[in-house]
Amino acid sequence: MTPVTSGSLIVAGLGPGDDALITQEVRDAIDQATDIVGYIPYVKRIPARPGLTLHASDNRVELERASHALEMAAAGQRVVVVSSGDPGVFAMASALFEALETGPKAWLDLDIRVLPGITAMLAAAAQIGAPLGHDFAAINLSDNLKPWDLIETRLRAAGEAGFAMAFYNPRSKSRPHQFARALEILREACGPDVLISFARDVTKPTQKILTVTLAEARAEMADMRTMVVVGNRDTRRIGPHVYTPRSVT
Repeated sequence: MTPVTSGSLIVAGLGPGDDALITQEVRDAIDQATDIVGYIPYVKRIPARPGLTLHASDNRVELERASHALEMAAAGQRVVVVSSGDPGVFAMASALFEALETGPKAWLDLDIRVLPGITAMLAAAAQIGAPLGHDFAAINLSDNLKPWDLIETRLRAAGEAGFAMAFYNPRSKSRPHQFARALEILREACGPDVLISFARDVTKPTQKILTVTLAEARAEMADMRTMVVVGNRDTRRIGPHVYTPRSVT
């Protein structure tokens, strides 16, 4: 096996979409990289330049992508794995460490860092107001990597416990019925008057924000470009804003 050289591996968050929200730390890492690895639309956000190789791949090959990045870093390259939002929130940092755990022991000597980014959940909440102002839960509604029964259990538990909630990947073309079921559970667990906000294309020119009650919510209000934020029984409107107070009733 080729020994580990002076390569490095950084897992970086590109934020929710607006390039102005990429941190300077991440910009510096990209400027110094020899190789960029990531899901196709995220890699497209990185400008080409001499000395930089872009490695774009499909969204369902996370472990293969992580292993490829580790192999290049072990060969001496300066690799940056890019994710949207924050790399530690339903993104590539976890996949990278999973690949590290099962890979060659020599990889443990690599210089590996995770650089945070503004996740879509926080960007959406800022546009809405402060709906996550108290205790909250973040839940990925995709059942690609966990069973739907577990998602239902967590939805109900979080709703009954009084958490505000932020949902990633709420409704895809292949599973449109599941978000309708999620809304049913939320109405039962939280009550019909709790506020739910749909934030589509957050921080992009096409951004749209819609807030309704759970009783008024419909599955077609969400798609895979939408962050869904559900308040709790204390969440309220004030003018155009929605917030959850810090004090608990």
